[in-house]
Amino acid sequence: MTKFAGAVTAAQGFKASGVHVGIKASNKEKKDMAMISSSVPCVIGAMFTTNVMKAAPVQYDMEILKKGVAQGVIINSGNANACTGQQGLEDAKTMAKKTAELLGVDGDMVLVASTGVIGHNLPMAKISDGITKAYGELSVDGGHCAAQAILTTDIHAKEMALTMELDGISVTIGGMAKGSGMICPNMATMLGFITTDAAIDGDVLQCALNDAVAQSFNQISVDGDMSTNDTVLILANGLAGNAKIKKGSKNYTIFVENLTRISVYLAKKIARDGEGANHLFEAEVRGAATVVDARKIAKSVVSSNLVKAAVFGKDANWGRIICAVGYAGVDFDPTKVNIYIESEKGRLFVAKDGGGLEFNEDYAAEVMEKENIKAVIELQEGEAVGTAWGCDLSYDYVKINADYRT
Repeated sequence: MTKFAGAVTAAQGFKASGVHVGIKASNKEKKDMAMISSSVPCVIGAMFTTNVMKAAPVQYDMEILKKGVAQGVIINSGNANACTGQQGLEDAKTMAKKTAELLGVDGDMVLVASTGVIGHNLPMAKISDGITKAYGELSVDGGHCAAQAILTTDIHAKEMALTMELDGISVTIGGMAKGSGMICPNMATMLGFITTDAAIDGDVLQCALNDAVAQSFNQISVDGDMSTNDTVLILANGLAGNAKIKKGSKNYTIFVENLTRISVYLAKKIARDGEGANHLFEAEVRGAATVVDARKIAKSVVSSNLVKAAVFGKDANWGRIICAVGYAGVDFDPTKVNIYIESEKGRLFVAKDGGGLEFNEDYAAEVMEKENIKAVIELQEGEAVGTAWGCDLSYDYVKINADYRT
């Protein structure tokens, strides 16, 4: 079973809500606070920004992660609570404490996330009222509202859930994410929240999340900027009643495959929803010596501003692609590189053995006018494959970010 709307509450025992509290001064109606709760304590896993300038909620959650257990998450959009010093950290703790009181759990059982403008203190009166409001609207039907409430410059909510069978027991994973700008080099100005009713130990859950993020959220790029707030959280409450998932087991493989499927879906939605974007651009590297090499080259291609501009201009400029392949930091034989560009319109062979081929420019423009465009790079160095996702770079990206604060 695959579910999209309300996905973060698809697993047993989870409720969520999304409400408007007025954090975003420029939007008097848009939801800007979300809450997720579990009826029982959850083991947790997380990955965070590698930016040295970590936002207050990231610092707070990193400490909670050491304890390994949580039962709720409180999230606000419109204000990142980043670069706000000790006051910002105290505000994050206050958000967690108030949420915990309402949920009837200990203060260190709630995780916190924020996204939005950097460098401004949270409007704590609005935040406090919003927490109360969000708690009052917690529901198994509140997942879609929560997915809407975490958005900033995003156009679309991003959510997905699916159910798998583990030894005859149905286990569900659901997730939601936000992200549209500051996407790269690892994760993004993105928040991701994944819930599951699987029975699994925390260290195994963390390993599963590491594997999934490496193939998804760490393989997207919109603009090459890394946020102060990047966070992916996963909570597992065990209510499915399956035998506990062990690392290296068949059930672990199934669980990781499905967690990765959700993560890739959400990551691609983030890339397509890039600020001002018209196209989802995918780079698939085949025949690399290692998976690490393949992923590194694919990420280099989708991160290139020149490639992204060519995608926007419907220009099959394979020279920009092969240039990005060459500076990715991977050793290969440049005389064996083949490049194809494809979409639902068809496939275009543009470079063979490191050199260009003649092709019909009009047909190339037709291939590249489609919403989803893919570059296939064949290295002929081995058997490994890697994929990354990005978007075109349009005039609107500059417009959106020129007045982001105002």
